[in-house]
Amino acid sequence: MIFESVMAGFGGQGILSAGMMLAHIASHKGLNVTWFPSYGAEQRGGTANCTVVISDLEIGSPIVTAPAYGLIMNMPSFNKFQPRFRKGAKAVLDTSLIDPSAVTRTDVGFFGLNAGDIARDLGNVKVANMVMIGGLLAVSGLFSLQEAVAELPNALSKKHHDLIPLNERALSKGFSEIKKLN
Repeated sequence: MIFESVMAGFGGQGILSAGMMLAHIASHKGLNVTWFPSYGAEQRGGTANCTVVISDLEIGSPIVTAPAYGLIMNMPSFNKFQPRFRKGAKAVLDTSLIDPSAVTRTDVGFFGLNAGDIARDLGNVKVANMVMIGGLLAVSGLFSLQEAVAELPNALSKKHHDLIPLNERALSKGFSEIKKLN
């Protein structure tokens, strides 16, 4: 098994944290994992992306040129990564910032999730990344929602443990919204 993914958006959207969340779950399950961040000089507000590779075999490189899965949270990142997805890939798009009519590939499954509005309805726009992780878990089947929720205390710093219930609701909402489509 090999899971090659890209996560991309603006700095400050929690893109790198979303990737780390997946890496934590994989590591806890005893899988091999790489997390490879990339971001612009201005981090917050600039572009940020990371690749996460998870496998039960040794991983040769953290570089992902044609991802099988994606979590894309803004239009510039969508424009950059849409052509790079491999045929048959699946990607979750934050439709609060991405226009679904911009999709030109029919050989990739794109799943729209209005993470910004969902996070706002939950009370904190900063959990949009967790809404998206929930959606990605639903699309990929890589890990269960319960495995993700169980990893929250390890993935979030201790100073944010009071936000675990909110993050759990965000994961659950993203997961259930994609399951309705899928």
